[in-house]
Amino acid sequence: MSRPVPTDGSFSVEDIVADVRARGDEALAEWSRRLDATTATTPERAVAYGDIPTAAVLAAAESVRTWHAAQRPSDIVLEVSPGVTLERRWSPLRSVGLYVPRGLVSSLIMSGVPAQVAGVERIVVCTPPAGAPAVAAAAALLGIDEVWAVGGAQAIAAMAYGTASIAPVDKIFGPGGGAVNTAKLLVSRDVAIDLPAGPSEVVVVADLGVSQDLIDQEVAAQMEHGPDSRAYVVRVGDDLEAALAEVEGYAAEHVALLGDRAESLASRIRNAGAVFVGPYSPVPAGDYATGGNHVLPTGGWARSTGGLGLEDFMKTVTVQRVTKEGLERLAPTIEALADLEGMPNHKATARR
Repeated sequence: MSRPVPTDGSFSVEDIVADVRARGDEALAEWSRRLDATTATTPERAVAYGDIPTAAVLAAAESVRTWHAAQRPSDIVLEVSPGVTLERRWSPLRSVGLYVPRGLVSSLIMSGVPAQVAGVERIVVCTPPAGAPAVAAAAALLGIDEVWAVGGAQAIAAMAYGTASIAPVDKIFGPGGGAVNTAKLLVSRDVAIDLPAGPSEVVVVADLGVSQDLIDQEVAAQMEHGPDSRAYVVRVGDDLEAALAEVEGYAAEHVALLGDRAESLASRIRNAGAVFVGPYSPVPAGDYATGGNHVLPTGGWARSTGGLGLEDFMKTVTVQRVTKEGLERLAPTIEALADLEGMPNHKATARR
């Protein structure tokens, strides 16, 4: 049953996601009019216009392509024991949805190019209407043609569950604000997502003698991401181990190492999305140009996960081949464990 978009502000991200899931294009357009001040009655493709720095976009894309192509994992075939052969095969995902925050062409590059390198068949981009022309122009340069001028939680719901206009995808990628992140977590019960993306953060690790101007530059650059961005400065004194423990405790998205002991610290940091070593490795170099992916774990997630890589756009299938003689060798193990777990039908398969 159709229901109107609330006009009193009494709605939640959960309401938006559920409404788009239930009513499709109609709800998607209504929420876009309500939240993004559009006038469209149906979801609209983004139209490219305006000037973008073509050379810079292509240069950034080439760096990302080079780095991610080098990450391609190898298939494995192994005879584990006589007559028992296992194969682990990597395949690209069939379809992905990329959320690109308003006007952030670099975020399109960071997710769109690895998807292409992986061999993903269908790449869908959703981006808020206000910045859609630049994103669409960059997508055209990259050879990505399905770009929708739809933002917010409604875009995440559309990519997750599909509408008449936007077919659902197999996995959703991309950073966003609080509503987008909440929506991604909500739909993750039904469709895979890359990782939760909270406020951007940096830890600047400053050794003795590091210029305060250099520290301030890194902090200022990070805070440009928004008022909820976080920047921490760790001073490295005589107790190097204490400084390392403090850095590890933050488990931050970015760690910038400055000073004479930067290189010695770099190899010891485990909890970080990306580490930038030395005065000529500013964090924005990674945001835009080095080829390293800038979609990174935030909010302590670096303790358990890393940044986006080629494998995130792929999945594995395990193929198992057992000969008659191989099964005979496995039978005692199958039978013993089946007896232990009370699975007589499992046990019966061991003798053929």
